[in-house]
Amino acid sequence: MKRAADGSSAGGSEPKRTCSEAREKMKYVVVTGGIMSGLGKGITASSIAVLLQGCGWKVNMIKIDPYLNVDAGTMSPFEHGETFVLDDGGETDLDLGNYERFLDISLSADNNITTGKIYQAVIERERKGEYLGKTVQVVPHITNAIGDWIERVATRPVKSGTNPLDEGAEADICVIELGGTVGDIESMPFIEGLRQLQYRIGSENMFIVQVTLVPTMSEEQKTKPTQHAVKELRSAGFAPNMICCRCETELQEEQKKKLGLFCQVEKECIISVHNVSEIYKVPLLLKQQNVAEILANQLRMYLPKGMPNISPWEQLCKRLDSLDKTVKIALVGKYTSGTDAYLSVVRALQHASMAVSRKLEILWVIAEHLEDAATPEEAKTAMDQLEAADGILVPGGFGDRGITGKVNACKYAREKKKPFLGVCLGMQVAVIEVARNILGWKDADSEEFTKDSKNPVIIFMPEGSKTHMGGTMRLGTRRTILKDDKCITAKLYKGASVDERHRHRYEVNPAKIKDLEKAGLKFVGMDETGQRMEIVELQDETHPYFVAAQFHPEFKSRVMVPAPLFHGLLRTSSGQGISDDPDHPQTPRKKKK
Repeated sequence: MKRAADGSSAGGSEPKRTCSEAREKMKYVVVTGGIMSGLGKGITASSIAVLLQGCGWKVNMIKIDPYLNVDAGTMSPFEHGETFVLDDGGETDLDLGNYERFLDISLSADNNITTGKIYQAVIERERKGEYLGKTVQVVPHITNAIGDWIERVATRPVKSGTNPLDEGAEADICVIELGGTVGDIESMPFIEGLRQLQYRIGSENMFIVQVTLVPTMSEEQKTKPTQHAVKELRSAGFAPNMICCRCETELQEEQKKKLGLFCQVEKECIISVHNVSEIYKVPLLLKQQNVAEILANQLRMYLPKGMPNISPWEQLCKRLDSLDKTVKIALVGKYTSGTDAYLSVVRALQHASMAVSRKLEILWVIAEHLEDAATPEEAKTAMDQLEAADGILVPGGFGDRGITGKVNACKYAREKKKPFLGVCLGMQVAVIEVARNILGWKDADSEEFTKDSKNPVIIFMPEGSKTHMGGTMRLGTRRTILKDDKCITAKLYKGASVDERHRHRYEVNPAKIKDLEKAGLKFVGMDETGQRMEIVELQDETHPYFVAAQFHPEFKSRVMVPAPLFHGLLRTSSGQGISDDPDHPQTPRKKKK
């Protein structure tokens, strides 16, 4: 698409105005999926949002999940991937993590809409008598609730994820990702709700993107599945303005023409989203195909000359292509069959590895293979991985499976002086390891695993609920006070306090702190009451890096701003050291007082 000499889209006649002046209503981009799940709608939606942000527009994002759960807090990581935690404590779908990481924004629980939330809100209104005796139905009550929720959340101020002084500003455009696949029964009310919203605000204010699959068979790209997916969407009253075709190699011109003809979508709006070496290259891929210009033209938004500007992403990708040194990190966990269970941890490692100019290689160590019950082959493979690793990470989790293996991994990192980072449960098992192997408390354990332990070094938090699982943990951003300005953590965060996100029910037993510190641990971070332990380091100054935190620093890691504790792990694992990096790209992550 060509741009006129004054910077406006070709064919447009609008004078130069700011985006806020140019639009009368909120603009929406709706991303749907066809054929099958797992095509990368979240990355596609995030990449579109990066381009819109690069145009100078303020972008908000919403994820719709059609499942009946109120939130993702009680869902299995095997089935659904990780639960992503927001500043306000919302337990959400992992795609909200993609949005925050790509755009460096902070979202709220309301940015994740589920069937459970919508029905819960409608039923509560019905119980209060707000429908005045009417028969409450999917149409119009549920569909109206969906549209109202979207409009309410879309106009909220969007705040930076790493700049604590940012007060936020109302969004110019909202990108909505509809989870699942068009045609699923559970998605129907949301498609109808979005269709009604489009009718209410006008088609010029909503742009619909469908992500589909173009498989390759016998070296030929097949378009028939995409044709059927578009037909399914049209039958629901929605017509796509753009089709993003997921394919192994670049979509051929002949296939674009064919899809344009049969799907009634302009050829320039058939976008090839073929495989690339890194997900961070997807915004560049979309920019090359003028996606921002197409959106601006159809949504009647003024596009300044030279936009979109995504030069930081372009520089990042160039740097990625030039990396020639590798750093190996052993990730010791129990959900190692698929990386989505530890998605934020993996992304935080990637962000930190890019910051230290290293290629990342993750060695997936199954925690149970570090236990006595493992076969000789399993045990050897697991130990070989620990030995080959430059650093070791034990992430969060729940349940007693693999706990002894994680304890053994902590012992190995401590004794062999390998850089180590423990996150949430990883901190707790590091404490258990010291209690067992240095203090000699062989029965030291967590109350989560052994209720009647004589030495419970990890205990259930007093305010926790033992009857309800959903939303009852210590959740969201909490302040940690650093009591030692010389500690490793203070050097990384460059401050006396830090705000990070939490998700846990158990904590270090305050009654055992003195004994644990005598054994060589140093609790350098506490909550604002001074009673809850948040960060622990090893007193051994000869150890390059042994840090564990009760919070989850990975949830605030950003593509351009890696999480400090992960950055420290990668620096020491690559032999660069903490003191060698006075200008590392971190922020204090402090809330404005």
